[in-house]
Amino acid sequence: QVMLVESGGGFVQPGGSLRLSCATSGFTLDYATVGWIRQAPGKEREGVSCIRGSDGNTDYADSVKGRFTISRDNDKNTVFLQMNSLNPEDTAVYYCAASWIHSTVGARCPPLDFGSWGQGTQVTVSS
Repeated sequence: QVMLVESGGGFVQPGGSLRLSCATSGFTLDYATVGWIRQAPGKEREGVSCIRGSDGNTDYADSVKGRFTISRDNDKNTVFLQMNSLNPEDTAVYYCAASWIHSTVGARCPPLDFGSWGQGTQVTVSS
């Protein structure tokens, strides 16, 4: 059974940092793309970043490039999202999800590509 469990969300002031973790089970990271998708109140889900297991290639939304970094630890079956220089527009529920579509990386991680989802973790950026 595929499972994804997020952790690391919380409250942070503008300019601060958070590191999200996604613990996965039921599949091998080498054969999937794992991504982070966020949803702010009243807005559609937005692909934030994703990493392809077969080659380690990554993709980012333009709004987070240069501030967020996705990485993985295959030994721990965990994917991370390091978020720096956070601003209030980053406030959202962040979901970790898995895709088995090769082109997810390169297409800005479209949410509809992801077939398995975690429960989400809240990130709030406010002064």
